[in-house]
Amino acid sequence: MPSDTPSPTAQFADDDQNHHFRTDHLQENLGRRSARGGMVTLAAQLLKFVTSTAAAVVLARLLTPEDYGLIGMVAIIVNFVGMFQYLGLSTATIKWTELDHRQVSTLFWVNMSLSALIMLATFASGPVLAWFYHEPRLIGIAIGYGVMLFLTGLSIQHQALLMRQMRFGVYAVIEVASMIVGLIAAIVAAVLGAGYWAIVLNQLVLWSVIVIGTWTACRWRPGWPGRNTGLRKMLSYGGNLTGYNFMHFFARNLDNALIGKFWGAYQLGLYSRAYQLLLMPIGQINTPLWSVAVPTLSRLADSPERYRAAYLKILEKIAMITMPGVIFMCATSDWLVLLLLGQQWSETAHIFRLLGVAAAIQPATSSTLWLFFTQGRSREMLNWGLFGSGIAVCSIFFGLPWGAKGVAFTYAISDVCISAPLMIWYVGRRGPVRSRDFYRTVAPSVCASLCSLAALLALRPWLQLVPRLVPRLSLAFFIMAAVTLLVFSALPAGRLAMRNLKEMLVMVFRKQGASVA
Repeated sequence: MPSDTPSPTAQFADDDQNHHFRTDHLQENLGRRSARGGMVTLAAQLLKFVTSTAAAVVLARLLTPEDYGLIGMVAIIVNFVGMFQYLGLSTATIKWTELDHRQVSTLFWVNMSLSALIMLATFASGPVLAWFYHEPRLIGIAIGYGVMLFLTGLSIQHQALLMRQMRFGVYAVIEVASMIVGLIAAIVAAVLGAGYWAIVLNQLVLWSVIVIGTWTACRWRPGWPGRNTGLRKMLSYGGNLTGYNFMHFFARNLDNALIGKFWGAYQLGLYSRAYQLLLMPIGQINTPLWSVAVPTLSRLADSPERYRAAYLKILEKIAMITMPGVIFMCATSDWLVLLLLGQQWSETAHIFRLLGVAAAIQPATSSTLWLFFTQGRSREMLNWGLFGSGIAVCSIFFGLPWGAKGVAFTYAISDVCISAPLMIWYVGRRGPVRSRDFYRTVAPSVCASLCSLAALLALRPWLQLVPRLVPRLSLAFFIMAAVTLLVFSALPAGRLAMRNLKEMLVMVFRKQGASVA
């Protein structure tokens, strides 16, 4: 067992490793650093989006709804057990003001121990899933995903350290490379007739590349775990985050479980594919912004006015980009599905359109979780998870008798009309950011999105006269962009938002030019 008092040699090694955890140098030009990091990660996400969209188009023609349905049945348990290997400790590594080598080493081994147990639990879940769904092929899929979960554990703390140091460009390169290599492997396997195994292989290759990339980019190497490292406080913080994630997972995956159980793999394949297709572009924006926003806001936690201004600027950009974009996807869902997935997925368009009602606001409302994370309000986030998940579960049961379409409809309505307003009120009760700040910031984007929707619906009969899908969708996108720009230009708050975006871009590219010079 390691001694509580490190030897002089170990102490020297610890001091040598501790430079990975210092953040005092990040305070200089923090706004410019975060803006540049946001632009780098968004550019990387754009590349990932283009790559994943192209791969989705190919795989949708090589695989069947049943293949995706089988993966969806196993993904439920994989996503569930996967929550517990993080245990919120990566967020603690990013947020904590003071860290040292022994603390992070202890966190690493906690994550690895959990990953090993979770891998074994996933292996064991295979026969249970096969019995529940009457589908023996799920056993092999569960084994493949169990190995993937173990690989994930190897990179958790290294990813967190890259985010803590705000090395967004390095991490973006790793993500893009892993995604491209994984998707190439999946396409090759699908062409060779591997069926659903192509999707499993995609995840195994993707996480293998991430492990290699993060360990190469982050030179920190874990030592032995130690005692008296403040682990209990971190576990308490992470435990509340995990509790929220559990509630969130239960609410967001119950629909898949029940649709698969009562309506079969085909209906589940349609539903899950619509959900994934809709969230794919949103995830390409929200995920990297989380990696930029949480470290930035954590460094500003002691400066309420700077904190508030930083969050609202990020929220403003999220709403400007995602709300009109999702509205465009909803208004043209049947054309998009036909172009990207093919005729066999035509039923997905209706589900896609219904889920899009909720997806239009979710990127903005999900950003309120950053306030819980960075203000140390993990207990409040857990309380909200209990309440919000109850609303989602009730909506799923209400819609289940009507199949996948019914679940999509009731979930979307409850999210927009009940969950989102209550969540904004709850998080804005205290702290630098109030509920009224949220509504004022997103108001121009809401107006622009509604006007874009009205224009697209009014012009839809005329757009259908365009014979080919690509020109038709391009014209519809131009209409959406033009209406959005006109509405922003007409509103004082919209003009201010566009001016803020312009100033951020000028600042970032001026810095880039200076760096090159």
